[in-house]
Amino acid sequence: MHNRDYEVIFFLRPDLEDEKMSEIVEKFVGIVESYGGEIKKLDRWGKRRLAYEVKDFREGYYVILEVKGDPKLAAELDRVFKITDEVLRHMIIRQED
Repeated sequence: MHNRDYEVIFFLRPDLEDEKMSEIVEKFVGIVESYGGEIKKLDRWGKRRLAYEVKDFREGYYVILEVKGDPKLAAELDRVFKITDEVLRHMIIRQED
């Protein structure tokens, strides 16, 4: 299985402490590294207004990762995003070669 490029976008609850937000971002960076993936870029956009309300929030703390890894990594990220309560929404997009 060869590595692919993925763009991973997620946003967290805006009411979290900065320390907690950093902890969650680091958790996902750790998952990428433990699966032999590579973080090519990490962008913290910070708090942004949402287009519509999500779980009673009008804004979210946006984080964008550009990652190189195999499909198992993408599947694991997806699984952990779904069980992380602080993550309001996430999207993993496979970049074309």
